[in-house]
Amino acid sequence: MARTKALSLLQDSSTKVDLAELSNLVIANIQKETLSAGLKSQSYTGNPATGAVEYKRFRNSASQAYGTARAAGKGEAITVPPTTVNLDTHREIVEEAAKFDLDTFGVGNIMARRADNHVDTVAAELDAAFFLCAANEGTAFTTTETDIEAQVEALIQTLETVKNDYVRGVPRNMIRLVLDPMTYGKLRTYLDKNTSNANVDTAAEDFALFHGVRVYSSINLPVTTETVETTKTKTTTYHMIAMIEGAVAQPAVIYPYAQPEKIPLSNDFGISMFFDYGTKALTPDLIFTYSTSVTSE
Repeated sequence: MARTKALSLLQDSSTKVDLAELSNLVIANIQKETLSAGLKSQSYTGNPATGAVEYKRFRNSASQAYGTARAAGKGEAITVPPTTVNLDTHREIVEEAAKFDLDTFGVGNIMARRADNHVDTVAAELDAAFFLCAANEGTAFTTTETDIEAQVEALIQTLETVKNDYVRGVPRNMIRLVLDPMTYGKLRTYLDKNTSNANVDTAAEDFALFHGVRVYSSINLPVTTETVETTKTKTTTYHMIAMIEGAVAQPAVIYPYAQPEKIPLSNDFGISMFFDYGTKALTPDLIFTYSTSVTSE
């Protein structure tokens, strides 16, 4: 079946743009714009379009005294209980376009104009859900350090030295550190004042690494509010989240645009975009958060 053609958005003087191509561009842009897309786990089985996928995490092996398996007649079973992540958040962006606007700008042009905004909207929502999950499932980190570089290094070391049934320490090249703009700015100021290494370009927006750990800035770290007493509210602002890449799963399905549909009993048309996603921490033991709280009346 031939793809629906836009009415008036032209690639050149004669070639009309496919709405499907515009949809693919939107999906690609969302993947590129979201910080969470680069941090989430990609190691799943199943098809997100079915509504659920599975992730697996292997335990560390453990040595036994020689002859243990022979005496028992079997070795240790390798158990890998799956973690199911359901795409249980169903969202939509449905907007109305007046027939006059469609006639003036053309269907393709209207779609292109709104696509840019839809990318920003979906990217912000996915990032916010991703980091809220990390904040809720991670372990709160506290420190007596007051200097920003010492706080950041202490947080990194906390994650670096984790040991349990699944982990024997975490290499720094696997750690990802996400800071809110205020904290990121403090760390940048420290680097500006104290870095003499010509290989570190502090004039660039992204200084990439701090002590071997990749660093990012995000405006989507959560600020949560809860009632602690009848008349008091506690506001918690998350400033730093340290995690390994793949600590949080966020499978998502973004459905292609369709041609705008006429709204019954009107001269307007609907422009719609639908997407589903699910968010779940796979390795909560490898997520640490630093936050501050203020209680107010």
